[in-house]
Amino acid sequence: MASSNPTVVFDVGNVLLRWDARLIYSALIPEAERLDWFMQNICTGDWNLEQDRGRSWEEGVALLVARHPEWEREIRAFNESWHDSVPHTIADSVAVLEELKRQGEKVYAITNFSREKWAECLIRFPFLQSFDGVVVSAHERLLKPDPAIYEVLLGRYGLDAGDCVFVDDSEKNIVGARGIGMRTVHFVEPIDLRAELRGLGVRL
Repeated sequence: MASSNPTVVFDVGNVLLRWDARLIYSALIPEAERLDWFMQNICTGDWNLEQDRGRSWEEGVALLVARHPEWEREIRAFNESWHDSVPHTIADSVAVLEELKRQGEKVYAITNFSREKWAECLIRFPFLQSFDGVVVSAHERLLKPDPAIYEVLLGRYGLDAGDCVFVDDSEKNIVGARGIGMRTVHFVEPIDLRAELRGLGVRL
């Protein structure tokens, strides 16, 4: 039986926290075209995703420095200055999360995040500790949109996919959530998250 109020499951990066890896390099690589090349060929999305899958930052950096020693300073900066890539929260989304908590609702998260940076963000952004359950990709060695990571959340916390509304900025991850039966909100700004959630039956 469906719950009286759907359970909201949040993504974190670019839903609750602003994340842009390019911000790390505003001083180190100020030329836009050179930075584009660097992000596409050195510190690539695929390389970063392996930290989200559970590889340590120490190992990831060492592998890349060995492959591209001429870029060592810039590669190490991705790890050492990582928090520059997360300049602030997305205030409206955090307000929705806090409102749900005030109402006594349980809220959850599924996030592609490295083990080390997640631990640091829990300290820097204490609201991340307010979830009733979080599935972090590096802890599970699973990445969205693998159906298995959504199933971890459902099984661990006794949730029904049909009772959940999943909010994510990635279309692939939205498709993955729909595939296991969740309703979804594709978080593409500008967006009125409250209105989107109310449209799916969430009381706010």
